[in-house]
Amino acid sequence: MRRRRSLARPWAAGALAAGILVLPITAPPAPEAAAEPVSATAASATVFYYTKTKNWTDHYLHYAPDGGSWTTAPGTRMEAACTDWVKLTVDLGSAAGLKATFNNGKGVWDNNGGQNYALGTGNITVKDGVVAHSDPCAGSGDPGNEATVYYSTQTLGWTTANLHYQPAGGSWTTPPGVGMEAACAGWWKRTVGLGSATSLKAAFNNGNGVWDNNNGSDYTLTSGTSTVKNNTVTANAKDPCAAEEPDTEAPTVPSGVRASATDTSVVVTWNAATDDTGVTKYQVTRTGGTKGSTVTDVTSTVLSDTGLEENTTYTYTVKAVDAVGNTSAASAAATATTGKKPPTPATGAPLGTDPRKDPIYFVMTARFNDGDSSNNRGGSQHTKSGNAANNDPMFRGDFKGLVERLDYIKALGFSAVWITPVVLNRSDYDYHGYHGYDFYKVDARLESAGATYQDLINAAHAKGMKIYQDVVYNHSSRWGAKGLFTPTVYGVRDTQWSWYYDEKNTGFEYDGLTVETKSGKSYYNGDLWSTAEPAGNTCLNWGKPTGGKSPEGYTLYNCQWPNPTSGMFPKAYYHNCWIGNWEGEDSRSCWLHDDLADFNTESAPVQNYLIGAYNKYIDMGVDGFRVDTAVHIPRVTWNRRFLPAIQERVTQKFGAEAAKNFFVFGEVAAFVNDKWNRGSVNHSAQFYTWKERKEYSADDQKAALEQYDYENSQGTGNQPTSNNAFLNGNTYHAPDHSKFSGMNIIDMRMHMNFGDAYNAFSNGKDSDDSVNDATYNVVYVDSHDYGPNKSSERYTGGTDAWAENMSLMWTFRGIPTLYYGSEIEFQKGKKIDCGPTCPLATTGRAYYGDHLAGSVTASGFGAVGSASGKVATTLDQPLVKHLQRLNQIRRAVPALQTGQYSTEGISGGMAFKRRYTGGGTDSFALVTVSGSATYTGIPNGTYRDAVTGDTRTVSDGRLTVGAPGKANLRVYVLNGTGKIGKDGPYLK
Repeated sequence: MRRRRSLARPWAAGALAAGILVLPITAPPAPEAAAEPVSATAASATVFYYTKTKNWTDHYLHYAPDGGSWTTAPGTRMEAACTDWVKLTVDLGSAAGLKATFNNGKGVWDNNGGQNYALGTGNITVKDGVVAHSDPCAGSGDPGNEATVYYSTQTLGWTTANLHYQPAGGSWTTPPGVGMEAACAGWWKRTVGLGSATSLKAAFNNGNGVWDNNNGSDYTLTSGTSTVKNNTVTANAKDPCAAEEPDTEAPTVPSGVRASATDTSVVVTWNAATDDTGVTKYQVTRTGGTKGSTVTDVTSTVLSDTGLEENTTYTYTVKAVDAVGNTSAASAAATATTGKKPPTPATGAPLGTDPRKDPIYFVMTARFNDGDSSNNRGGSQHTKSGNAANNDPMFRGDFKGLVERLDYIKALGFSAVWITPVVLNRSDYDYHGYHGYDFYKVDARLESAGATYQDLINAAHAKGMKIYQDVVYNHSSRWGAKGLFTPTVYGVRDTQWSWYYDEKNTGFEYDGLTVETKSGKSYYNGDLWSTAEPAGNTCLNWGKPTGGKSPEGYTLYNCQWPNPTSGMFPKAYYHNCWIGNWEGEDSRSCWLHDDLADFNTESAPVQNYLIGAYNKYIDMGVDGFRVDTAVHIPRVTWNRRFLPAIQERVTQKFGAEAAKNFFVFGEVAAFVNDKWNRGSVNHSAQFYTWKERKEYSADDQKAALEQYDYENSQGTGNQPTSNNAFLNGNTYHAPDHSKFSGMNIIDMRMHMNFGDAYNAFSNGKDSDDSVNDATYNVVYVDSHDYGPNKSSERYTGGTDAWAENMSLMWTFRGIPTLYYGSEIEFQKGKKIDCGPTCPLATTGRAYYGDHLAGSVTASGFGAVGSASGKVATTLDQPLVKHLQRLNQIRRAVPALQTGQYSTEGISGGMAFKRRYTGGGTDSFALVTVSGSATYTGIPNGTYRDAVTGDTRTVSDGRLTVGAPGKANLRVYVLNGTGKIGKDGPYLK
């Protein structure tokens, strides 16, 4: 919505003051006191009342001028004005408007649903409950040329619309103009006479002083029919309210159908079909086997068909269907033959509960705890990095080590574990998981007999704990993605390069773990290089010297190293550019680094590859995805392809409730302290929580550019807003997730400001109205990438500051998250990552297992059953004790998990109130962190502090709390149970 500005007409300011006032007054239609005399000077109102839908024989206006008394019921009889209208002119004296109701003089009233009508001055129409400013009886002569104007208020929320206009060469109407009639949902209509003119200037308003004047330029419209929607004028337009012609055109036949089998599963992919109105789903028909034919509906262009019969050939055809059911002919058939049933345990199922109830512990699996030393691998940089000297291979921790220490994590109080990517990686330094090579295979360096990824998921679920898998859609390793495209590089094993290029071993397949016999290396690269130019090579100047030298003085050759601009990567699968502008469109369509080959995510084969891969992990029962580099893929691609595919697969496998609670949270890296990332909405975290608000081209690449340009032009001031995180006074209200994209976010703004807890609190609040629902924000202080203010070191603010940050995270909106080891300030002040140039032991990604030696069992979340050895010492640290009690309190108070919040009526620093109401639960809590606070306007009743047990009885809506001290809390719960847990170093 825009307020009218920049009008070079002397009446503009006064006109705005005469807008319609909406007053929440309900007057019953009973007789009231007679009106007092009003001044004979000043304003009047001519009230026109629409009669056609009433069938009354008489019409009375019962009114009270603002500040005056009501007329004697039933009021003053209205007179005939013109067809379907009656009117009455009211002298208002010095009043600026009047309250009004209508009746038939026989006890039947129209009092606006009990609220009365609030009317201003001038000509006012009341038609079927809608108030506007116009004379419906004006213009009985020949109007000459006419303009029919349709105006859309779909995104404005207006309940009425006025057209203020000036025929070319003529005068402007008196503001606010003439009332428009409701035409159909979201559209208003008015036909006006232009005389001899053929065009007009126009602006629109809601009668309450809110204007749309095309950003100060007014709209230029022509005679005939025009539409105005979202600042766009369409001349000679079709009637937007006319019934559309029936759609009888079927979509095109899907092409490129492919089917491939793995064990007893088949992945079917195809190219998207086209349609004049859009394809809504595909019908995949499978034949073969003993169960006969089946038809499966999907909305993406990939189907993962599981649980099939062994050694059986299946045939698949695909049809495309549009919104009204028009169906294409069947595609050409694709076949695949299954093999033996895999010897893996049965897949799990996600726990499927509200993710806001589960604090998250984030581990780098390869660096957390080593349960099986036989899968440890150092890689090609083992010696160069300094890790060999420390006997610290980069791949050291594994799923077995994580399973063995799930009780440690549970004893801290966490019920969700976020783990780094699990897919098979390939690079010289790939322990972190973000250099994916085979997205369909779990990295063998993480698995052990009896401790597969499936075993980890099942073990966590057995303890009531969730597994959130880190996933990468934006890029593969620099060696491409197996099964999609892998580049061949130039390599000559001469005296200079034989150390680098491993001798080829025909039939050997890289899996990260198996040691190749000829080279004796697990990081084998013999399958990647070729001296002979491969057929179909697109890399420029294959094998020719570049003229440069390596650091050792060796000759460098073209096509020796994968990069985006050499022509080595086909455009159908990868983008072919280096990133230039981090705030521009190329940040979403170019390579970020030479180890991160940038997928062309707008390409159907790439989309199919990734959707099929991540369906596998959904089927295993993971509870959610943390999405890496989400900002580097256009939002429209997420909203069209990847997010719907996730929802569809979870729903298909586990049901709608599980899909609703399958937690997807994206890393939209915005390393700034402002609300919008350098003013760019497309690069701001909250932007990704919203659906698209307009249609774009069917072609995904065109759509990505159109969406970028459109949203960029809308700017920060015209983005969607939400009250989903906020209380309405003291009242919880059902959130509106109808415009939710399906992706929640890491709270980058709080993360960047956690150098100081109050800073993080203030900045977080400031952004919450632009997030679809900030109660789902993932909140952390530091991570495997950065600390606050884009620090490259692990947080080193001190134990007290850490405790204060935790106290805020565990009570404020959002989901508290802790990077492994922070519970003992592990590696504080150390550089988080320095690549292969220094030992991992000196970084924020150091091995943590030494602190977990011994044994531990959890008796509950935040409670240790037994512990011995080094892990017992770890669990006895002050921040651990603090975390345990915070988790106990948060778990016991629903308002702190899923509640909305408000700071209204509260004085204090980090002070707020939260409430959740639903399912028979009503939880209301008053929170202050570190400082004192006074709460006013709160419900009366008995409040008990969850930290001290202090009980307060509130009878005047007011409660004052003294400062508990740095990092300490007060959590007064209405009708609460009292003290939760035992006093510790901070909560006491």
